[in-house]
Amino acid sequence: MPWREVSIVEQRREFVTLAMQEGANRRELCRRFGIHPDTGYKWLERWLSDGELADRSRRPRSSPLRTDRAIEERIVAVRNEHPAWGARKIAHRLKVEGVECPAYSTVHQILRHHGCIAEGAGHHTSHQRFEKPAPNLLWQMDFKGWVPLTNGGRCHPLTILDDHSRYDLCLEACANEQAITVQQRLELTFARYGLPEAFFVDNGGPWGDSCGQRWTRLGVWLLKLGIAVVHSRPYHPQSRGKNERFHRTLKAEVFALKRFRDLTEVQRAFDAWRPIYNLERPHEALQQQVPASRYRASTRSMPECIPEVDYDDGEIVRTVPTTKDYIRFKGRSWLVPRAFRGEHVAIRPLTTDGQYGVYFGAHAIAKIDLTQKAGIGDVPEQVSVMLSN
Repeated sequence: MPWREVSIVEQRREFVTLAMQEGANRRELCRRFGIHPDTGYKWLERWLSDGELADRSRRPRSSPLRTDRAIEERIVAVRNEHPAWGARKIAHRLKVEGVECPAYSTVHQILRHHGCIAEGAGHHTSHQRFEKPAPNLLWQMDFKGWVPLTNGGRCHPLTILDDHSRYDLCLEACANEQAITVQQRLELTFARYGLPEAFFVDNGGPWGDSCGQRWTRLGVWLLKLGIAVVHSRPYHPQSRGKNERFHRTLKAEVFALKRFRDLTEVQRAFDAWRPIYNLERPHEALQQQVPASRYRASTRSMPECIPEVDYDDGEIVRTVPTTKDYIRFKGRSWLVPRAFRGEHVAIRPLTTDGQYGVYFGAHAIAKIDLTQKAGIGDVPEQVSVMLSN
């Protein structure tokens, strides 16, 4: 599935932003973006010299506004351009532009004077936040609730957010929430940004199995790439607060008071908004910095071939049948999760006599107890992740 065509200037802008991050492997980024290193360094040089990335010259960058009236007009213009932005984000944008901006309260009053905000708008109490200490240690993936289209179809927005930087790595207008659809989008995302250490997902499809098992074929594919899959606690959406907050922002800045005819229109809107979110929109949780200021591409590249699990000589290895959910051991059948059909698993003794663990690589997926008359089911994935750390 080829990388979707988006604005050339926006692709160059994202490239130079990632390439300028400390420790960035610029030649590897050139490979991921499909450009020659000479071209990549040319873009960097042009960006550092005059901030220009277009093929042709554009109008000169605006000089700092000096008059009070001009500042007020600029504040209203930014608000009109981004109707969901408040006084703090607008003030930060003006400072980045070199404008001597008034206090937040003054910006708020200007917006109120021009009828840009409603009276008595509430402010949510801030909560203590947890985040990973560096990019790519954890990505959060989820589907935003489906959106109706005027052609009678539905759009299922797939979102992937880096936990540390809030950088939006994937924003796709999907026709469904099937595992194959997610995997295709992940392949494109991994090719551009590299691999994360782990994914944080909820318990619904396609991350969880309809039979109640957390292991899925998609999860097994991620394990082969060395990516752990961590599920949130059931009925605790607050544990995925960054995803939920991102979805509210997406709703306010893309979907509010707008109707889209088909997936192509939605994707076009996503492609226009995503650079704004990553590169321009100040983020309150980041002290009004933009997500791109804290993100750098992963050093782990997407492999050309999906690795297979390699077990040591002498281990007890079984192949799960492609049509059945069990393996044979000691003359008896033992259940394993359906997601591992056709895969090789290892049987390893546990500390208790008569008990064995069934492992896929380093991940415990099932348990064998020879003292019981029947086999028992799979080990919850959350436990497996903890055992493998």
